[in-house]
Amino acid sequence: MPHKDAAASPAPPHGTAPRVAVLIPCYNEAVAIPRVVAGFRAALPDATIYVYDNNSRDGTRDAAAAAGAVVRGESLQGKGNVVRRMFADIEADIYVLVDGDDTYDAAAAPAMVRLLREERLDMVTGIRVTEIEAAYRPGHRLGNLMLTGMVRLIFGDRITDMLSGYRAFSRRFVKSFPALAHGFETETEFTVHALELRLPVGELKTAYRDRPPGSVSKLSTFRDGWRILRTIVFLVQRERPFAFFGITAVLLGALGIILFLPVLDEYLRTGLVPRLPTAVLSAVLVLAGFLSLVCGLVLDTVTRGRREAKRIAYLALPGPD
Repeated sequence: MPHKDAAASPAPPHGTAPRVAVLIPCYNEAVAIPRVVAGFRAALPDATIYVYDNNSRDGTRDAAAAAGAVVRGESLQGKGNVVRRMFADIEADIYVLVDGDDTYDAAAAPAMVRLLREERLDMVTGIRVTEIEAAYRPGHRLGNLMLTGMVRLIFGDRITDMLSGYRAFSRRFVKSFPALAHGFETETEFTVHALELRLPVGELKTAYRDRPPGSVSKLSTFRDGWRILRTIVFLVQRERPFAFFGITAVLLGALGIILFLPVLDEYLRTGLVPRLPTAVLSAVLVLAGFLSLVCGLVLDTVTRGRREAKRIAYLALPGPD
């Protein structure tokens, strides 16, 4: 008999237990995925566990199915693509998203779900706590601190572990989240989306451990760090256009003035402009600065409209009981 999907069941009536879906994106995690599925089946016995395979070549699909998960696939490579597909396909009231590498503590899931419900939050992030250096390498820890610090400075200081892959979401968050990222930068999108719309969010400390023997990390400190940094810059340009283009305008204008001052001094002394190319370059830089400022003003109006549209889409979905 085929497994009955949560998408086919109606929303629970008032006072009944919410439908909980555990979402596990996977790529070559045949070693770890049986333990992950078993852990969440024990921690959340009433939840439906979904494993979305992302072109694995090591038997991940069979291992997940044997462990009792509902297994599906996404052919577009990258965690962000898998998250987009899961959020679109699966219907539930509460979503728990976790990596399939068995580094996060499944026993913390009930507390995360409880915090989400009791405080009527839209996102709860599992803050990684570990004493195992191999589990959370110094390079990854430093990169996370730097990138999280940038986001806290620009978008708000309500988060402490932006890159955690362990989260619980409300239905309103999941169904109003644009999901534009392709890879591991999707966690950055979660955070900025919540901060920009000023959604209620929470955090809970959770144990973080090393991968099981035979499981290999797909993260690259420098490559993925660069992609996340690039994503932050693009999000600043998209969500804070006036600040982004305003700073650009100030830099261009300052450079133009600095180049023009010697030309002006020589003109005042001799009445001549022998360095005409420098004078032209300085004028172009100042003009470009004014254009950048105008772009910032126009795009700031557009961004405000987009933010209002996202807020309306969020409010169009029913809130928690």
